[in-house]
Amino acid sequence: MNEKPMIRAFFDEPTNTVSYLVADMATRNAAVIDPVLDYDHKSGEVDVRSVSEILREANALGLTICWVLETHAHADHLSGAPFIKAKTGARVGIGEHIKDVQRIFRPLFNLEDLKTDGSDFDHLFCDGETFSIGSLHVEVIYTPGHTPADICYKIGDAVFVGDTMFMPDYGTARADFPGGDARQLYRSIMKILALPPATRLFMCHDYKAPARDHYAWETTVEEQRRNNVHVGAGRTEAEFVATRQARDSTLAAPTLLLPSIQVNIRAGAFPAGERNGVRYLRIPVTFKSHG
Repeated sequence: MNEKPMIRAFFDEPTNTVSYLVADMATRNAAVIDPVLDYDHKSGEVDVRSVSEILREANALGLTICWVLETHAHADHLSGAPFIKAKTGARVGIGEHIKDVQRIFRPLFNLEDLKTDGSDFDHLFCDGETFSIGSLHVEVIYTPGHTPADICYKIGDAVFVGDTMFMPDYGTARADFPGGDARQLYRSIMKILALPPATRLFMCHDYKAPARDHYAWETTVEEQRRNNVHVGAGRTEAEFVATRQARDSTLAAPTLLLPSIQVNIRAGAFPAGERNGVRYLRIPVTFKSHG
């Protein structure tokens, strides 16, 4: 199929995240991919500016949002899925291996109330599963490595790759989070790069490469095969793993890692309010030994 969905990108510079509004203009049915909730880490304040912008665009185009599609449980921003669901009735979907991520992080945060069966989400997608957005055909591609639960969505001639890779001049995603694996990531990327050369690829993040002065998030399979600085031009799995692990060893934790994970493994929901009506997130504290 060579369907071309209508795609609108929304870039959130504070988290370097790209969210997408994807629509079948024949039926006016649409999905939102990886929406961002505005969260001020210093004050704990939450706002819905980013998702409201997407909803305004959808309304202006006369679209009905049927799905909120998460590529994985993000570690760098909080999900805006619950707000979109509340406003539109859209279903929230994610890969079925979110259950593995929930099991990993439940004890790390001591989240005794967290269910680890994925039931906080409306639908869990499996590898190769297909569904429709209006008349658009959607295929789910399981792409673990960055986390155990990453998936990509192939919608017509476009693939939304989540955090598997970035623009060719920036490379690929880190693989050092709990459950991540550089070898798995390489093999997942190879699945994407086996698609037809003209397939459009849409990134979830961009940070500007050193020689680039603007943000970018759309490329093609052919461009990635030729020019990706980590996997392009015939790089072997062993070469990639060595490069990826060396780079990961130098990376700091994302600023919003701790709040993001706690919220996103609950489909974007915050923990229930306590007796004083306030909701709290947890920060595990570890002490380094100095002998």
